[in-house]
Amino acid sequence: MMGEGDHSDSVAIGGASWIWGRWSRIAFWTALVTLIVDQAQKWWMILGLGMKEGDRFPALSFLEIIYVKNTGISYSLFDSAKWEWQLTLAAFAVVVSVALWVWLARSGTGRLMALSLGLIIGGAVANAIDRVILGGVADFFLLHGFGYSWYVFNIADVAIVAGVVGLLYDSLVLSRNDDTNAA
Repeated sequence: MMGEGDHSDSVAIGGASWIWGRWSRIAFWTALVTLIVDQAQKWWMILGLGMKEGDRFPALSFLEIIYVKNTGISYSLFDSAKWEWQLTLAAFAVVVSVALWVWLARSGTGRLMALSLGLIIGGAVANAIDRVILGGVADFFLLHGFGYSWYVFNIADVAIVAGVVGLLYDSLVLSRNDDTNAA
């Protein structure tokens, strides 16, 4: 495995690596752990507990476990169970993940951005795996309370949202602090 400063095995154009950068190790391990935890939880529910689509049970007063297969994108937009559509969405997730990885490798990002991108990449790839293997994304968690129900989601979705929040915080708060400290 390459060290943080070792670019000998990566493609470099103009001196900057397209594959591995200073913060790539953090993003790689974050993405890998996210992917493993998400897939382990999903397969434990499907194979370990034997859940079928539509099965549900209460877990806590505000949390219900329900197996729903999302064949669309967020909030089931552009819903289609066609195999070609699932492969298209999976391929799109992989392309976006590669683009985020190249951005990470080529930029001088910090630890928060690396963690955030790792969460997004790991979550996107985990959901892409669902699309290829299951024909849609396996969602299991339904939060509810005070007469309101949230949408059904999974660990990968939580990772993606946390990653986006981290990127927003990094770009809006931390970069603003950098600008004021430089002045």
